[in-house]
Amino acid sequence: MKAHVLRGSKQEIAANLALISGEVREAIVFEEDAAPSPVQSSESLDIFAEMAAFMVDVDTVNDSREAIYERSDGE
Repeated sequence: MKAHVLRGSKQEIAANLALISGEVREAIVFEEDAAPSPVQSSESLDIFAEMAAFMVDVDTVNDSREAIYERSDGE
């Protein structure tokens, strides 16, 4: 099996790909990121928003800074 690396514009790559016999098994496409908007919503600022479905909220746990560094009974 022989691998080919095609570089150029979309049109150049498509034209060169059409000339190669064989099948295409994988393609890597580099897409430019959109320019950030000057005003961001609160959801876009929350980096953990996509993990909300997997998070657990427990009211009985005190995870404040003071509670973390304070010795508990038996320590």
